[in-house]
Amino acid sequence: MGSPDPNGRQLNGMGAGVSSLSKVCIVAKSAREGVDVDYTFVGIGIEGTETDVAGNCGNMSAAVGPYAFDHRLLGLEENVYLERKGEVVVRIYNTNTGVVIRSTFEVEGGEAKAVGDFMIDGVGGSGSKINLEFLRPGGSKTGKLLPTGKATDTIEGVRTSCVDAANPGIFVKAEDVGIDPTILPHEFNQLTEKRALLERIRGKGAEMMGLCKPGEEPPRVIPKIAIVSPPVTQTTLSGETVDGASLDLVVRFISDSQPHRAIPLTGALCTAAAAKIPGTIVNEVLRREQLSTGMITMGHPSGRIQVSASRGTNGDIESASVFRTARRVMEGTVFWNE
Repeated sequence: MGSPDPNGRQLNGMGAGVSSLSKVCIVAKSAREGVDVDYTFVGIGIEGTETDVAGNCGNMSAAVGPYAFDHRLLGLEENVYLERKGEVVVRIYNTNTGVVIRSTFEVEGGEAKAVGDFMIDGVGGSGSKINLEFLRPGGSKTGKLLPTGKATDTIEGVRTSCVDAANPGIFVKAEDVGIDPTILPHEFNQLTEKRALLERIRGKGAEMMGLCKPGEEPPRVIPKIAIVSPPVTQTTLSGETVDGASLDLVVRFISDSQPHRAIPLTGALCTAAAAKIPGTIVNEVLRREQLSTGMITMGHPSGRIQVSASRGTNGDIESASVFRTARRVMEGTVFWNE
């Protein structure tokens, strides 16, 4: 990937100098009952040599099902791959979190279909729709949907909600930390004191969630920090105006001390799960009429995303779903110097 790079650019490798573009997926046939493939996500450090497998990447998860089909990892005869046309389901076990992901997508001519008209805000072009359903995502790393046992906690004098669904997240209200809810990444990078406060909240929250021991550094990519607010009109990175009336809440995510230019998929899933839990920060800011519906529209720096979550009678999150796209860009060999 071009790490370590003290200049933070990864010019001597496949990375691009930002955490969202320094990632690796490891996929193999699974021996687990009811699962097709095992998938491990690895986040690669940029300036350092660290490799992080503490959490999953939801957006990268979208590529796993099509990859498994295209590379014949599903245990089918070749003629079955070639003759199959239409919708297929690949069951993926994410080794980072222990969550099973059901990936549903179209295939044709022995390959996953890439061409389609589904568009994602912040992504150029369109593609064939992939439905990712994360089954029972609660407690992915901590074993509990609410790792601290409470819907809200006060950390560094700020009300927070620590939630673990798909990946652990710590939610704060924009007004409680004095940050404009429509802030864009380049603006956030200038807020040195606010960034330091949020990192202290992340460190203490990670300890309270059992993700690290007292005095230890928290994992690099989890828990993520999410700044949320009620729906408000915002301007995206592309200059588009998004009407607040089309949103159910606004969110800004930070991981590895970097603001996301869009929204991490597992972060969106965790947000949707938190919205279903009475008393959480997300539940408080969510548009009231959305409390009883499945689909939630979130505003982020690149536009909007729709996510659904269902909560069972026992209070657990049964599933959380989102639509994505993925396509094969290249195949080849990456060389490195030992």
